[in-house]
Amino acid sequence: MIEISIPGYRSLILENLVLDFNGTLAFDGKLANTTGKIINELAGVLKVYILTADTFGTVALECAGIQAEVVIIDQENGGSDKAAFVEKIGASRTVAVGNGVNDVAMLSRAALGIAVLGPEGCAGQALAQADIAVKNIDEGLSLLLNPKRITATLRR
Repeated sequence: MIEISIPGYRSLILENLVLDFNGTLAFDGKLANTTGKIINELAGVLKVYILTADTFGTVALECAGIQAEVVIIDQENGGSDKAAFVEKIGASRTVAVGNGVNDVAMLSRAALGIAVLGPEGCAGQALAQADIAVKNIDEGLSLLLNPKRITATLRR
């Protein structure tokens, strides 16, 4: 669990981390070496879920050794599947990280939404629904390892 008190904003008690795979964690279906290490470190304090339609068919191989539950979602209803998943595990205690249009609903429902402006881009709608935007996934995950960064970004 991660507790963050943000002056003039709100207090967060985070128990779950929901990550989009393609475009957020992975570029063209490939995960950066450093990202898995950061996820495993976060798995010591958060329950980690990776949601994907597995467009490239690489999630099993790329996530081998990562301490996360991989959840395959429907390609046609991905956005609603992701939002429903966040609601099911407890949106008020969840941080969601994504970059696409199919991440918009989960970003808006989660207690904390982080949009990744990675090499595959970021949908404007996802950016508008996120609380924080970062340049790459490792920066976004590192915020959770250093919660005072989140406080500094979101305080009023």
